[in-house]
Amino acid sequence: MSIWVVFKLIGSLALLMFGMKSMSESLQKMAGPQLRRVLGAMTTNRFTGMLTGVTVTAAVQSSTATTLMTVSFVNAGLLTLMQAISVIMGANIGTTVTAWIMSLGFSFNITDFVYPAFFIGIILIYMKKRRVIGDFLFGVALLFLGLVTLKETGTAFAQDPAMRDSITAFFSQFDASFWSSMLFLVIGSILTLCVQSSAAMMAITMILCSTGVMTIDQGIMLVLGENIGTTITANIVAMGANVQARRAALAHFTYNMIGVIWALILLKPFMGLVCDFVGFDRAMDASHPNYAENLAKISVVLATFHSAFNITNTAILIWFVPQIEKLVCAIIKPRRQDEEDDFRLHFITSGIMKTPELSVLEAQKEIKSFGERIRQMFGMVQDLLNEEDKDKFVKLYSRIEKYEEISDKMEYDIANYLHDVSDAHLSDETKAKMRAMLREISEIESIGDSCFIIARILNRYNTSKERFSGYHIKNIKTMMGLVDKSLNEMNAILVGYKEDNDIHRAYNIENEIDNYRDTVKAENINDVNEQKYSYAIGTMYSDIVDECEKVADYALNVVEARMGVKKKD
Repeated sequence: MSIWVVFKLIGSLALLMFGMKSMSESLQKMAGPQLRRVLGAMTTNRFTGMLTGVTVTAAVQSSTATTLMTVSFVNAGLLTLMQAISVIMGANIGTTVTAWIMSLGFSFNITDFVYPAFFIGIILIYMKKRRVIGDFLFGVALLFLGLVTLKETGTAFAQDPAMRDSITAFFSQFDASFWSSMLFLVIGSILTLCVQSSAAMMAITMILCSTGVMTIDQGIMLVLGENIGTTITANIVAMGANVQARRAALAHFTYNMIGVIWALILLKPFMGLVCDFVGFDRAMDASHPNYAENLAKISVVLATFHSAFNITNTAILIWFVPQIEKLVCAIIKPRRQDEEDDFRLHFITSGIMKTPELSVLEAQKEIKSFGERIRQMFGMVQDLLNEEDKDKFVKLYSRIEKYEEISDKMEYDIANYLHDVSDAHLSDETKAKMRAMLREISEIESIGDSCFIIARILNRYNTSKERFSGYHIKNIKTMMGLVDKSLNEMNAILVGYKEDNDIHRAYNIENEIDNYRDTVKAENINDVNEQKYSYAIGTMYSDIVDECEKVADYALNVVEARMGVKKKD
């Protein structure tokens, strides 16, 4: 009998976690792009940043999603680390809404609302335009069904005399001493780390306390441990990320750890205030006639303590954000390496990808970095044309060759990342962005190929006995200058929002390059026919001009992909 109750408990917990995940993801699909804009616009100082963190986290029901968005903006240079810390503080307050949802499920019988939500949800899911709303309703319904089932199963579990007595006996071994409290703090941290969900641990804590097998003091210590455990998860995820992501994760851990320390020092008076506010009598035992009524308030006590702790902690530490920033910067130093010549994705890390809708921003920033690296590669090609020292020429040529290998690797890794993201359920808008980004990286990699082709032509020219005339050098430099202008425009388009950019500038530059290419090639044919220079020189000259024009074509294709212009057949 008891084994089936255990399976029902585990199953209802899984139902709760899946419902929370579905609800959060559907909210992000509905408001992902708008939330990113809100984060960028409302973080002018630490206080508005904190309020933004509260609002966004309460809206999407995921502090992880808010943290990932915040790290993305830090990586992009749109938020400072100081602003990011304030947003994370706000996210800790916003995530307490989850505890109140749990408390609602334990305090009221909401089964009557669950099944109509399932019915309406399935209708909306089959309506393509309303599918995301249907997913949201299904997530909410699954969440509350999991809560109700968890509550009923926990009650049945507690009513089994043998099981209840054994569990109660286990928890009664621990007294109210400091070391017993610390043990529950550690247990809460470890279990949250294992379950990877502070919401699930909150539900488990409420079940154990509301059935009377665990005391409120032990439950409070588990809640404090959950606050630490959820930050450890973020730090593990950020280990392979860039320096700013690791600093943001460490700041989250530092913030919560400081809060737990002062909460332990002031635990008795702080917990007393919370219990008095809710009207919960900690001294009442099972022999009291109002024991069941008093026990029913325990989920509200836990939710109130969770909110009071995070709000108080933020109210205290919001004034010390600069000091927290200095501390994490001192602990986590930038990795020393040659950023230009060593390949490493800056914004994409596989472990951090937990919210597909928001991971698009990381991919966009990586593509921008890809574009800037390719622009540097073309600059090396321009330098190669002017280099007369043979040793320096060979060294520069080898560096261009390495950049070509890097561009191949970047295309492959970004494409794989986008493929992994596309396996999740995405909104139509995000799917369109994914297709555009795949096109962008393909075109940028083609620019790298053309740059290397030009370098190979110059290398062949460098080993030949014949030389370009001043007229040839002048025309090649003019063409390269126009192409450089085209690449700068491409990188400018890759920054910011589509509606803020003007594609006509890119078209004008492309027309100028095409016209110049036609003029140069026509003159070259005439000059070769008139034997002003050899056919070999004329061919290398023409090939360089043609390849430069291809670079500009690829750059325009990137611009069209970002601006949503369909590729011509």
